[in-house]
Amino acid sequence: METLLSQRLRLVASFVPQGAKLLDVGSDHAYLPIALLKDQHISAAIAGEVVKGPFESALKNVSESGFDHLIDVRLANGLAAFEPADQVTAITICGMGGRLIADILEAGKEKLASVERLILQPNNREDDLRHWLVANGFKLVAEAIMTENGKIYEVLVAESGQMTLTADQERFGPYLLEETSAIFRLKWEREWNKLDIALAQVPLSNEESRSALLQKMAKIKEVLGHES
Repeated sequence: METLLSQRLRLVASFVPQGAKLLDVGSDHAYLPIALLKDQHISAAIAGEVVKGPFESALKNVSESGFDHLIDVRLANGLAAFEPADQVTAITICGMGGRLIADILEAGKEKLASVERLILQPNNREDDLRHWLVANGFKLVAEAIMTENGKIYEVLVAESGQMTLTADQERFGPYLLEETSAIFRLKWEREWNKLDIALAQVPLSNEESRSALLQKMAKIKEVLGHES
């Protein structure tokens, strides 16, 4: 079977260390571990899925790929898909909200001590996820931003270590903020426009809400005003 990874998953795959034992949480069709094994990029994988339909789809795809001796498909919630004996060295969690990813990591954080790298692709609330990582002994080692089918995605790569982030770095991403790429600018221009529309709906009498929105908008303008 041919596994064609989306650009988003290709970007995620690029941050998986060579030779890793991978846990892919919410693996869906198991496309990512299958593709990484085809490229001989990882040694083995666990594909974790909490929903029955995608779990069965992953089982079928893994069987058809011929990698069923190297990919273990497990029906489990989040990090419950692995145990320390599995010797997982890298974890990917993609296509979920940042808060949900943080909750998944929080629920199984005692298992993360032996994991060398987290590669996370939140669909929103990246700031919540960065906050969790820094508060729980992880440092960001890379960030990436890309667009596919009109949507903008961020990838956060974290390893064990200490890091402090300013409020701006937590919101915009320390590496992304430094780079201020065209896609980064597009994301935050869109966000500014959303806030502007929201502001128009807030009555003039509601000064507190208007002030909060105006502050967020001013910060975006400030960040976008600095060319890289």
